Amino acid sequence: MRRVVITGAGTVNPLGQGVAETFAAMAAGQCGIGPLDFRDVERLIVQIGAMVKDWDAEARFDRSQLAMYDRSTQFALEAARQAVAQSGLDFAALPDLAARAGVIMGTAGGGLTTSDDSYRAIYEERKARVHPFIVPKLMHNAAASHISMTYGVQGPVFTVSTACASSNHAMGLAFQMVRSGAVPVMLTGGAESMMCFGGLKAWEGLRVMSRTGCRPFSADRDGMVQGEGAGVVVMEDREHAIARGAPILAEVLGFAMTSDASDIVMPSVDGAVRAMAGALRDGGIAPERVGYINAHGTGTQANDRSEAAAIGQVFGATPPRVSSTKAMHGHLIGAAGAVELMACLMALQDGIIAPTVNHTGPDPDCALDVVPNAAVLADLDVVMTNSFAFGGLNAVLALGRDAG
Repeated sequence: MRRVVITGAGTVNPLGQGVAETFAAMAAGQCGIGPLDFRDVERLIVQIGAMVKDWDAEARFDRSQLAMYDRSTQFALEAARQAVAQSGLDFAALPDLAARAGVIMGTAGGGLTTSDDSYRAIYEERKARVHPFIVPKLMHNAAASHISMTYGVQGPVFTVSTACASSNHAMGLAFQMVRSGAVPVMLTGGAESMMCFGGLKAWEGLRVMSRTGCRPFSADRDGMVQGEGAGVVVMEDREHAIARGAPILAEVLGFAMTSDASDIVMPSVDGAVRAMAGALRDGGIAPERVGYINAHGTGTQANDRSEAAAIGQVFGATPPRVSSTKAMHGHLIGAAGAVELMACLMALQDGIIAPTVNHTGPDPDCALDVVPNAAVLADLDVVMTNSFAFGGLNAVLALGRDAG
């Protein structure tokens, strides 16, 4: 089994349009949640969200590309550009590598803003036709396919759609493929943009949205806040990376995925326990080595309580430090794990644990060592990132510093 490392990372999210900007915002405890800005927002009950600010699509893509790229695909392509640039890979100069490398992306809604615009055009504006490329623009595999075409990557390319666990599942599968020797390099992560009237109205129906802010693990929490964006990393065979002098940002140590097989929306403590314990077992990691957990931490009563109980069962009376960066960048749904992985990279590289902002006071039902409101310094060996999705689907990754 090969060792797998991350050699490049990129992101577009409500905190920044790059990794350095995102790290700085996370370290400073900035909050990207604010008023929503799109058509018909006044018809929504929930008026807040975490949107990508000052996104200039026209400056990045030409007219023909914009006709093909949903907002989520735009985010994915920019995140991939950053990740590939940092990795130093030149697929055009390495045709044999390009023929074997692959792309796995996660998304829950795919081109949802494109769908929303198209339904509006047909049913509200009574137009007789839509753009001929609507289907390839809104399909869930659009981002993965366009990344593949941009870099000439010709190996396994596909999309995973498992609601809020999509990008952790995608990254975990990419890790397994590189570790097995099936591929030497994978571009992987997730992208999502549900910031449109239909997208937010659907979530309102679930009655899990906060009107005031995201406060994971706080006693007064009252729901989640939607976000948007993308995160992409380059996962690579460690020997391949060393041979070409690539930067090593972290090593991927373990991964596990489980199904609750119980309820379509209510989380299960047992499913989360088996996923976290499975990631530790997969990586041969003793629980005491984990110094930080980036929690799923949505800010809902049920999720935070069940995740806290699961962490307690896996790690005992002295769990690792925990934070949920969703309090800053919102819940990115299918891209959540990919953007939250940036907080894990910051923790390993810079020794900075991002805080859970907006934390007003502990919940006795969430017995965790939550990092509240301000970042803390820590010398970390191993970190973990959790994603637990509707449908009872759980995906957990464990990462560490490259041990040489």
